[in-house]
Amino acid sequence: MFETDLVLLQPAADGVLRLTLNRPQALNALNRELTTALEQALERVAAMEDVRVLLVCGQGRAFCAGNDIKEMETISGDDAQALATRHAVLMDRFARLPQVTLAVIDGHALGGGLMLAVAQDLRIASDRARLGLPEVTLGFNPGYGIARFLDVAGGGPGRDLLLSGRTVHASEALRMGLVNRVVAPPTLEASALKWASEIAVSPREGLAATKEIVAAIRAGTKGREPEAYGAALRTSEAARARIKAFSAKRRK
Repeated sequence: MFETDLVLLQPAADGVLRLTLNRPQALNALNRELTTALEQALERVAAMEDVRVLLVCGQGRAFCAGNDIKEMETISGDDAQALATRHAVLMDRFARLPQVTLAVIDGHALGGGLMLAVAQDLRIASDRARLGLPEVTLGFNPGYGIARFLDVAGGGPGRDLLLSGRTVHASEALRMGLVNRVVAPPTLEASALKWASEIAVSPREGLAATKEIVAAIRAGTKGREPEAYGAALRTSEAARARIKAFSAKRRK
């Protein structure tokens, strides 16, 4: 199994894989080295046909504190722009994985760390999680992911976070739709795994096709019509076998 000092990829259950950012001493802040490790990890994940759900976690007391401020203090303008571009591509690669992705948020998810969470299909947080986009308070704007963030957080609440720079408690994040579920900290890992395992029961083909349709709708492009996906999947040999088994079970 792929593993580096900065990113851990570990099987969690049948069809479920856990990806863990492993810079706990820096609150899993995104620097160039961690970015490279994540890029390499995603190449492997995308090719794993037996994985249907990916859990995205942070080691230690934060999910991800955003861009590494110490690195930002010394990096040149051109290098900072290049890194922001890499981060934008990285978030898009997370969003385009064929697997369903689930962010497991404990502690802080700030700036680029919140954008990392938003790049996943679903989000579960502990009730001690704090989420926000503080960039505006430092005199600049989030470098990537604003459209996706507004799609998740929706209208006014999303603009509030973008323009105020304030940090919200997990319970408020739940009310605005920024996270899907909030649980007690001791149950976070088990709750996330249970949710992921429930999703992983479904065949990968249907999950991947549904993700692709959602992405096409969000992008404002048709791609293939949903009916075309459904027809292709329902008439496959594997799908026919599953439909037949389901029908037989109902007749009993």
